[in-house]
Amino acid sequence: MLRFLIRRLLGAALILLVISAATFLLFFAVTPDPALLSCGKACTPETLTAIRHNLGVDSPVPVQYWHFLAGLVAGRDFGSGQHCPAPCLGYSFVNQQPVLQTLLNRLPATLSVAFGAGALVLTMGVGLGLIAALRRGKPIDKASMGIALVGASFQIYFFGIIARYLLVDQLGWLPRPDYTSPTSNPLQWAGGMILPWVTLAVVNAATYARFTRSTMLESLSEEYVRAVRAKGLSTKAVYLKHAFRGAMTPVLTMFGIDMGMFLGGALITETTFNIPGIGRLAVDSVAAQDLPMMMGTVLVASTAMVLASIAVDACYALIDPRVRAS
Repeated sequence: MLRFLIRRLLGAALILLVISAATFLLFFAVTPDPALLSCGKACTPETLTAIRHNLGVDSPVPVQYWHFLAGLVAGRDFGSGQHCPAPCLGYSFVNQQPVLQTLLNRLPATLSVAFGAGALVLTMGVGLGLIAALRRGKPIDKASMGIALVGASFQIYFFGIIARYLLVDQLGWLPRPDYTSPTSNPLQWAGGMILPWVTLAVVNAATYARFTRSTMLESLSEEYVRAVRAKGLSTKAVYLKHAFRGAMTPVLTMFGIDMGMFLGGALITETTFNIPGIGRLAVDSVAAQDLPMMMGTVLVASTAMVLASIAVDACYALIDPRVRAS
């Protein structure tokens, strides 16, 4: 198992290196001069030269990328006298602070959205799919899949706005969506996150319900399930211990991808409910043309996706030993 994880981590490091190089070239070699963006209207050639030196963009692009990689390991000093401690993802010329510090400040809100919504998505989607599979062809199966079809038809920005208008503004059943640190006020934190969680869960759980039903029915038709049923095991043991274990493998793949996207910033959800997470930071960075911050959000999202993929591979190895052997 340890060798399995080491191989995945080494592969992940190589992938992140390639992503960082591509992202760096995209933002700093193709986009406009970041020094020009921060120079302002009364910009003189002398001021522009000084800003380029302070931002570290007065060197060739390969040299800039090398300085970026070195900053990840040993930190980096900018010409303006600002020190960016390791791991340094750059220095924002808009809010005048290290990119990593801003990302860490926004990370708790994104984690709150991701894990809360992920738990609801998995519980609602898998539960509804299991009920539909075990009651195949019966009214509860048709009702469950009908609910899933309606949920899959919604979009986050539409369902979120309608739900907020009805449940918060009109009926007052839920508190206004907002982020509060769970360490300072857990009840207020949970109350402010309920609507973002439910919105993400309703829109995404529908897909999980339909997919779980399909994989569960396929698992129930496998020969090993019929064999354990013939041995006289109880229906509960056949369904939950054997068929469900085989059905969850492809569901975990989809859940890992979704969790990676949530951890990288649920952009539409955070923007819809004004949650100060990494997704909202990405939108604000684009509007402000803050290139270092934009690059930082892309790298964080990429890292979240890669780590989620490794976590899924580890779960595969625990569920199915054949994965470790391969």
